[in-house]
Amino acid sequence: MNILIIFDHPYGSGASENIPHNRSYSAALLAATIRGLHSSGHRVDLIDLHKDGFNPVMSASDLASWRKKEVIDPLIADYQQRLLEADHLIFIFPIWWEGMPAMMKGFLDKVLAKGIVYSEPKPGRLFKCLLPRLKGVSLLTIMATPTYIYRWLFGNPITKMMFRGTFRKMSINSLKWYNYSGMEKRTLEQRQLYLKKTEKLFAERWPTTY
Repeated sequence: MNILIIFDHPYGSGASENIPHNRSYSAALLAATIRGLHSSGHRVDLIDLHKDGFNPVMSASDLASWRKKEVIDPLIADYQQRLLEADHLIFIFPIWWEGMPAMMKGFLDKVLAKGIVYSEPKPGRLFKCLLPRLKGVSLLTIMATPTYIYRWLFGNPITKMMFRGTFRKMSINSLKWYNYSGMEKRTLEQRQLYLKKTEKLFAERWPTTY
């Protein structure tokens, strides 16, 4: 399958090694995921939002173009074309203040455009996904908050936004969330073990039947 990964971390996708002040567990998860996907024969296409210099701010001209179903930013046009070619999407980013970083939110706002990525046949009804090959979405997040607290105290806002409020609304129902909490408190050996499990997950047990 053609797997499109959308990655958001200020250090970029290259910060996967254990180098002080330039290390990201998000990037390490990305590297493990790619290794697993490649070992199982999938084609991987990576969007690194920070490396691309993606501007997440929706300007007045951006919004006007969005409403007219026009694309004036060549980077957004490129992202949309890559979405059209994807069989599965994987989003990888840290959770800050219980939500996603700005670039990832901007990606949803500016790239998932009506008339290009989805349509709204009837007001108040489910949208129609215009991505012809898309079968499912996976979400990998890293946070300091324990997962059970994030679920039961905060109400799991990231899956409400990404899944219920975005892709399920577009009638994409094969949705998987993999969360890594408290990694900064774990030993190097424990963090490496989680990376090995992630690589194995995407090499052997994934994707599940759609």
